[in-house]
Amino acid sequence: MELRQIEHFLSVVRAGSFTGAAQRVHIVQSALSASIRKLEAELGTQLFERTTRRVVLTEAGRAFLPSAHRILAEVVSGRGAVSAVTGLSRGQVAIGTIQTLSVLDLPMSLGQFRTRYPGVRIHVRDGRVPDLAAAVGSGELDLSFLAADQPLPDELHSFARWTQYLVLLCPPGHRLAPRRRVRLAELDDEPFVDFQGSGIQAMVARLFAAADLRHHRVCEATHMPLLVELVAAGLGITIVPEPVAEKSGLPFARLEQPGFSRAIHLAGRSPELTNPAARALLDHLLVQGANP
Repeated sequence: MELRQIEHFLSVVRAGSFTGAAQRVHIVQSALSASIRKLEAELGTQLFERTTRRVVLTEAGRAFLPSAHRILAEVVSGRGAVSAVTGLSRGQVAIGTIQTLSVLDLPMSLGQFRTRYPGVRIHVRDGRVPDLAAAVGSGELDLSFLAADQPLPDELHSFARWTQYLVLLCPPGHRLAPRRRVRLAELDDEPFVDFQGSGIQAMVARLFAAADLRHHRVCEATHMPLLVELVAAGLGITIVPEPVAEKSGLPFARLEQPGFSRAIHLAGRSPELTNPAARALLDHLLVQGANP
């Protein structure tokens, strides 16, 4: 059963004749008659009684009429809903982010986006990079900011890439607090506060092992503001993104060892986003990222 057959059926009902219905839908009468015959064949019954003067509904035709009206109304409603989504007067978008995002102010950017598209609902999720990457790959998230010192998984597409530098953060009064540059070897066996389960923790462990240094963990935190507070309380030193260190007010130093930087990606499942709201948000974030 095709939509045009239902439209032709309702046109005949309204016009009361095949000639008038054909004029309404702008096709020749023979094509309209063929469309109605095909619909009747698919339903297995005659829908109209045809006389030389007029066309009237059969009992089966009267039974089919409410369904025909409902189907057409639902199609019109569906077209309107699609139009609203594509026009961004409605819709939703899901985006993931890392706690250490520093390439743009995501809350402010999302606020600006919401002002521009008030009908679009936004879902924001933060988490560990492997979890966020998996959520993008599975379709739970349309987009996500991901941090990596390795290439992204093949199934993900990076729309933008920024470099984030990592620095040493110290408690006030620490022996390295006055320094602006520190060699990695100077951190051997130094008490560390780690960002548990993060890419930063994995990177630090890997670089320490490669340099044959002891990574002495004395405390772990899963929340970046808490991590900074633990360092401020004197529990140990840590490695954080430079913008985090700048905002903390604590002493920090660049590490002379190569490799203490990572890429921040804005990633999706494919180069072409099918969700109009996600495409609009991507365009907005790319502008914000270019002008942080």
